[in-house]
Amino acid sequence: MIKITLPDGSVKEFTPGVTPMDVAKSISEGFARNVISASFDGTTVETITPLTTDGSLILYTWNDADGKKAFWHSTSHVMAQVLEELYPGIKLTLGPAISNGFYYDVDFEDQKITDADFKKIEDRVLEISRGKHEFKLRHVSKAEALELYKDNVYKTELITNLEDGTITFCDHDTFTDLCRGGHIPNTGIIKAMKIMSVAGAYWRGDEKNKQLTRVYGTSFPKQKDLTEYLELLEEAKRRDHRKLGKELELFAFSQKVGAGLPLWLPKGAALRDRLEQFLKKAQKKGGYEQVITPHIGQKELYVTSGHYAKYGADSFQPISTPAEGEEFLLKPMNCPHHCEIYNVRPWSYKDLPKRYAEFGTVYRYEQSGELHGLTRVRGFTQDDAHIFCTPEQLDEEFKKVIDLVLYVFGSLGFENFTAQISLRDKENRDKYIGSDENWEKAENAIINAAKDKNLDTVVEYGEAAFYGPKLDFMVKDALGRQWQLGTIQVDYNLPERFDLTYKGSDNELHRPVMIHRAPFGSMERFIAILLEHTAGNFPLWLMPEQAIILSLSEKYEIYAKKVLDLLENHEIRALVDNRNETIGKKIRDAEMQKTPFMLIVGEEEEKNGTISIRRHGQEGKGNISVTIEEFVAIVNEEINKTLKVFTV
Repeated sequence: MIKITLPDGSVKEFTPGVTPMDVAKSISEGFARNVISASFDGTTVETITPLTTDGSLILYTWNDADGKKAFWHSTSHVMAQVLEELYPGIKLTLGPAISNGFYYDVDFEDQKITDADFKKIEDRVLEISRGKHEFKLRHVSKAEALELYKDNVYKTELITNLEDGTITFCDHDTFTDLCRGGHIPNTGIIKAMKIMSVAGAYWRGDEKNKQLTRVYGTSFPKQKDLTEYLELLEEAKRRDHRKLGKELELFAFSQKVGAGLPLWLPKGAALRDRLEQFLKKAQKKGGYEQVITPHIGQKELYVTSGHYAKYGADSFQPISTPAEGEEFLLKPMNCPHHCEIYNVRPWSYKDLPKRYAEFGTVYRYEQSGELHGLTRVRGFTQDDAHIFCTPEQLDEEFKKVIDLVLYVFGSLGFENFTAQISLRDKENRDKYIGSDENWEKAENAIINAAKDKNLDTVVEYGEAAFYGPKLDFMVKDALGRQWQLGTIQVDYNLPERFDLTYKGSDNELHRPVMIHRAPFGSMERFIAILLEHTAGNFPLWLMPEQAIILSLSEKYEIYAKKVLDLLENHEIRALVDNRNETIGKKIRDAEMQKTPFMLIVGEEEEKNGTISIRRHGQEGKGNISVTIEEFVAIVNEEINKTLKVFTV
């Protein structure tokens, strides 16, 4: 008998040769009907793979990320089968699952696929799927594999780099493909499929190679799921931060300035400033001291920190000065500068912790194909801070930073998130600096702090920074998409590299521990995500204009100005629309700008000293008439509900 350990810790005994699907059926027939993939001791297996040794088994359904991966990869096989049918002579290459579906890179040679072909491909995929063909993995020799693909230079290249005895083919229906595995039980589970787009892609991502055609698709176990997904994509288009940023006049890009270098327009600059002041106020309460560092630094600074070795070759290149041999770099990170600020004077354990905060702009040369609005740029501002503390203070300081991050999320409407504990890769340690001892201490500090704060956590290996582990906050937006927002890192390595010290109670010199933290991450990316999360309807305390005063005619402009002055006295951001336009036109324009309150003034309002309130997005619900004081109370009450008070 072999012992199979399940995710809940329970252990079941089976006869050797039992399959993951057999195990699923032993749990319940209903559960087994939903199982579509599995992993055994961390390795993806088929649901019909015989298990012959003790081990840990995870069974995946469509609701699991690994289940979706198997589902989409399997659909890519069916789509590849159809492409071979409809375009004889093409050469298939690779067809992996991706975040929301799959793609297959194909050499169509002289043939071409167009949008007009999508429907017949989709229909044929579903026709084949209804045959409920099983996916079967089999081992083949290297010679057999090379013989099958002797006319396909791409598959031949892949096979040539594989060891004999490790090569597998996947068969379904009349189709065979070189594949490592990870499939659903049969094609019948695929009930809905759509080709999303086609694009060019170089073989192996190398522009020196031939350009192939990448066919993107997605699929679902129910037609309803596909319909909902397509509706979600349409909503995402409406919420695209690039579109909203232009409509709301927040930011722009200029080719003359340079790709990936955003220009903040007056409304966007004011929005950024409010976010900065919001965090600065909380940081002041938390004992942070504001610092400012240059946009450049000597190359040697980043050599010392390790940033040049890790990023120098792929980033902005050194700037030479008139002095021979002198080189500077555009600042890629703020931390080396903060280490040098700490080093300005000697410290005692009684002086610690020191908390240095800066909204510091940094520069990274992202490849042009990776630039995307504000989410991937070449110049961005981090809400950076670095805490230098004693090892005994680390736990308390780390938890205080968690409190600050949670305060930021709560005030900005991000309530659905998990905390990702990002640790070193278990196998490849070459990409990290520092001793194993320091890494273990740093990793344990994060794990324990997250546990004490009762955070909903997941552990991801290989996601740590090169100098230390991280606690990354993975936030779901209004559309259910996951973003990494906010990070806290523990670092024992930079203090060693910069020879940072403090004098302890024993009168000896000791190394401080360094905490890196950025609740926003970067101002650019944070604002982009906030724009898409709120669809431009920011929390009232953050809106560029909280109200716009609309006069029914020129006769009431003096009263409109009086209302504006009263609102400004109460620190409510407002403006007057005194254009010679109809009230309907003014309302429509205010709606487009997503102004929260439209305050309409006319003869009755001037006579009674009131305003008529129309709320953004509430067409047909009628206006309410209130005094200025009553409106101020409405605004303040709403702000107080969303803008939390930071306590330490």
